[in-house]
Amino acid sequence: MTKSKKPEFRPNEFVVYPAHGVGKILSIEEQEIAGFRLELFVIHFEKDKMTLRVPTHKATEIGMRPLSAPDVVSKALDTLKGKAKVKRLMWSRRAQEYEQKINSGDLMAIAEVVRDLHRTDDQREQSYSERQLYEAALERLTREVAAVAGLEPPAAQKKVDDVLLSRAA
Repeated sequence: MTKSKKPEFRPNEFVVYPAHGVGKILSIEEQEIAGFRLELFVIHFEKDKMTLRVPTHKATEIGMRPLSAPDVVSKALDTLKGKAKVKRLMWSRRAQEYEQKINSGDLMAIAEVVRDLHRTDDQREQSYSERQLYEAALERLTREVAAVAGLEPPAAQKKVDDVLLSRAA
């Protein structure tokens, strides 16, 4: 493998950045930083109204990846239908694991977090930190489903909600 591997990402393409979710590459630009010329991806995250610059040679190393294939999205949605697998660990340890899964950028891991933290109306109330993790995972999952399926976020949200509700029925 060569060190200066050309990036496989192009402008106007959606990508998944592990710590922030789905973003769109606006451009590839060169900048001088600390005396070095660097080629950077300029990625915009609409939901967060944030623009991130990522060195092209570090993109895959930090876990930036293209959107999941439609069959992976289907598997992730199928994962939501499964029974919640809650480990018998202290909440702080479980929360740490959930956080790692969410920030891994792996769609299947994010779907597992959504499945494990989803509560129906007849189940006990979630704690604040549980709800925060659930909403973060749900947001990441929904945005990737929307981008892959070419849906608007509300339509993708409905699709995910329908799968979660079908599990409860």
